[in-house]
Amino acid sequence: MAARILIAEDHPASLELLRYLLSANGYDILSAEDGEAALELARRHPPDLIICDLQMPKKNGYEVVRELKREPALAAIPVVAVTAFSMIGDREQVLAAGFDGYLSKPIEPEEFVALIEQYLPPSLRQQHGGR
Repeated sequence: MAARILIAEDHPASLELLRYLLSANGYDILSAEDGEAALELARRHPPDLIICDLQMPKKNGYEVVRELKREPALAAIPVVAVTAFSMIGDREQVLAAGFDGYLSKPIEPEEFVALIEQYLPPSLRQQHGGR
């Protein structure tokens, strides 16, 4: 069974790229274009992993991760920030806020899926011939 990954991203081109890369590698994708929608989807269809932008309408990524980590049913879901913020100290701030990982934009399509899979249990990772 494919892992379910929720992508919370308000930039249409970024969302489409992430969705394409993950679905092409066999993952079941849910997507939300704002923080409130991401939380609602996570509650209704708990994903195995959440990829979350920091700058989104309604609720930003920090608010999303804070709410997720407060809810016992969702607290264990790994949440990875994918953001254009890549200044010195941003990674540490993101991890301190409760995110499990941090990737800066622009993403490298050739490496993205392998980086994301590190946050999934081995049993939920798709098999990619030779990788």
